[in-house]
Amino acid sequence: MSVRPWYRGWRLRLTGLTIAASGLLALLIGAMFAVLLWAIEDANDATSARRVSRAALVEAVGMEQLLLDIETGQRGFVITEREEYLQPWRSAQQKLPTSARRFTEAAASPQQRRVAGQITQGMESLLNDYSIPLVNEVRRGDPEASSLATVAEGKRRVDALRAQFDRYTAVERARLAGREEAARDNGQCAVIAAGVGLAASMALVAAFTVFQHRAVVRPVRQAADAAKRLAGGDLTVRIPPSSTAEVGALGASFNTMAASLQDSRRRTMESVEAVQRRTARDLHDGAQQRLVSLMIGLRLARELLTDTETSAAELLDQSIADAQTAIDELRELARGIYPLVLTLKGLAAAVRDLAARCPVPAVVESTYDRRIASAVETNAYFVVAEAVTNAVKHAQASRIDISLDLTDVLRILVVDDGVGGVGEATAGSGLTGLADRVAAFDGTLAIDSPPGGGTSILVRIPVPA
Repeated sequence: MSVRPWYRGWRLRLTGLTIAASGLLALLIGAMFAVLLWAIEDANDATSARRVSRAALVEAVGMEQLLLDIETGQRGFVITEREEYLQPWRSAQQKLPTSARRFTEAAASPQQRRVAGQITQGMESLLNDYSIPLVNEVRRGDPEASSLATVAEGKRRVDALRAQFDRYTAVERARLAGREEAARDNGQCAVIAAGVGLAASMALVAAFTVFQHRAVVRPVRQAADAAKRLAGGDLTVRIPPSSTAEVGALGASFNTMAASLQDSRRRTMESVEAVQRRTARDLHDGAQQRLVSLMIGLRLARELLTDTETSAAELLDQSIADAQTAIDELRELARGIYPLVLTLKGLAAAVRDLAARCPVPAVVESTYDRRIASAVETNAYFVVAEAVTNAVKHAQASRIDISLDLTDVLRILVVDDGVGGVGEATAGSGLTGLADRVAAFDGTLAIDSPPGGGTSILVRIPVPA
């Protein structure tokens, strides 16, 4: 079966197509791995960015807790004037420089770092410009320390810092959420791209596998089967053309070789047929005529002898009988080499003559009487002769039916009622010779021989108009 070409008149080059398919597959795999590497790198970047944002949020929470400690500590001390309420305030005052530095360094962007610096400055200003002086005023018993103006100033400063903290954390949370969403989208895109690339690669591999099966494996199997049949003697076998250049060249070379062998065998058979015809003619016109002349001379000599010469008469009678036997044997030999009736009257008459001399009753049916090529007639005659001989020698037949039919194909059917059971494993050299003769002229040979059911041999030989 040939692979249908992609473009009419264009033959596929298996080497080039293999290189193209391999290159495309490598490109798909490379692109898929590039997308995966990009997704991995993006995931790593997203992880780093999330880590930075989380660290910034943690430091912001810590700073806001210090702000809460400062506010609650000073408020408790202002209300109660008890020193134990200043313990969180003192702890926050000690931790503020280190926490402020970490808070500023943890900012995820320059803008956030500026905001962190502003928050740090605000907390230092709250502590140095408001909270510490307020605590000192309370210790001195200054009544202004608990005035409404002082309390309002502290609340304003704290609310402003809390608003800055809220903006800072909102920006960081939005940045974290956006980065996570972008990483999730990029991951989905990478998965989709990898899936598409994998599907495309599998489709390409499957398509190329199907192509190789149709363009290479199947034609190679056909070539192997054709070679097996050719080795078995079937010279009519041919490999169908293929659109794959390399396989097509192999098939063309095989077909050329098979055609050359078939032509060579046909020429050999035609040459053998010509030699057989010439030999039969030479025997008939040469040795046989001389023996006939010799026998005539012996009979004339016998007539000239008197009855008293009994010894010479007996000798001549014996010589005449021997000469007649030699003539009969020579005539039979010539008929076996090439029957004269085949040359003079054609295939149908020769087959009828063969049937008349057959020791088993043979019936001939023929629907034509015209002449065809002598080489075809000769091979057809010897096909019938070999089939009849096999039926007589091996089939134990009691009747043989021979049918000849001619249209554009010479159809020969030889059927006997013998023991049957003839197959490829049991076929002898005679049937093998029949197959060779038929194949030499592009014919076909079919044998149907069930055990106990007789043997039917059907031969079809194309006859040129």
